[in-house]
Amino acid sequence: MNHVIAQNKDLMKEEILKSKIPSHVAIIMDGNGRWAKGKNKQRIFGHENGTRSVKDCISGALDLGVKNLTLYVFSTENWQRPKYEVNALMQLLVSSLEKESKSLIKNNIKLSAIGDLESLKTITREKLNQVISKTSGNSKLNVNLAISYGSRQELVNAFKAISNKVKNNIISDENIDENIINEHLYTRNLPSVDLLIRTGGEFRVSNFLLWQIAYAELFFTDILWPDFRKEDFFNAIVDYQNRERRFGKISEQK
Repeated sequence: MNHVIAQNKDLMKEEILKSKIPSHVAIIMDGNGRWAKGKNKQRIFGHENGTRSVKDCISGALDLGVKNLTLYVFSTENWQRPKYEVNALMQLLVSSLEKESKSLIKNNIKLSAIGDLESLKTITREKLNQVISKTSGNSKLNVNLAISYGSRQELVNAFKAISNKVKNNIISDENIDENIINEHLYTRNLPSVDLLIRTGGEFRVSNFLLWQIAYAELFFTDILWPDFRKEDFFNAIVDYQNRERRFGKISEQK
């Protein structure tokens, strides 16, 4: 069975055009709780098993040459969940960072993070910063974790910062354009999202990278996150490559 799965991965990989690899893939990792409930387990069991899917997607991104992979780990709204689940998620984040830091370095993977990181507990923030620092010189793939992230709050913060600079004559309101706004977002060092994947069967973007996905291709799948494998990641890339991206133009203008 494992041999057959490996063959399927190889066949899927062969279908992918190296000339049309998305530079930035973002993933809403949905369905952990429902997956666990279906097995009569607590929700955290789903989150724990979802770490394998994270590894598979990182491996797939490395195989294809994707340069940026942003994972929606924890939203600002997720703080409203039961305290025991929030604590368990944060403990899982810390343990995963400790467990995978050597692998990140070995595979030339840079770790970064966006969101209201100051809202994290000190131990979580310190461990995150340690791994970010250790991998800062890596260049093959940037794995960007969205933690305590909300796109509306990100935009509010950006507009406040720009407004303050206008007030203090640092920039002129006449010069405000998309580039100025981009420079004040968490993702200022990242390209726009080319492909957004959401697992779990829901058809919404859940306050995730609203500015950055303006022209992204959206891929929705019913697969619950803990069951999402490397071949499913490849399938999303193939689907992306079969679409015509016109950015407001017509086909003849491309």
